[in-house]
Amino acid sequence: MIKQFRDHTANERTYLAWIRTAITIIGFGILIEKIDLFFLYVGKKIGYEDLFQPSLHAELIGLGLFLAGIITIVIATIRFFMYQKAIELDETIPYHNKLINILFSGLMILFTAILFFLLVSKIL
Repeated sequence: MIKQFRDHTANERTYLAWIRTAITIIGFGILIEKIDLFFLYVGKKIGYEDLFQPSLHAELIGLGLFLAGIITIVIATIRFFMYQKAIELDETIPYHNKLINILFSGLMILFTAILFFLLVSKIL
C-alpha cells in the first residue's frame, strides 16, 4: 500500500479539477472567437456586413482566455508536484494561495464582463 494514499489521491483529484477548469477556460476563449465569426457570417447573410464586422476585442479576449487556461495548467502542475513532494516528506504546507485565488477569480469576472458588453454591443 502507498504511504499516505488518501493524501496523494486528494492531491491528484485537485490537480484534475484544475486541469478541467483550464480546459473549460481554453474552450471558452475558442467559443468567443467562434461567436465573433458567427456574427460576421450572419451579417453577410442578412446584408448588414457593416454592423457585424470582426472585433479585435473578441480576438484579444479569446486569446487572453486561452493564455489564462495555459497558465492555469502550468500553475496546477507546479502545485501538484510541490504538494506531492511535501506529502512524501510528511511536511506541512501552509495555505497561502488566497491572493492568487482572489486575483484569478477577479480576472475571470473581468473577462466575463467584457464578453457580456461585447455581445450586448454586437446585438444592439
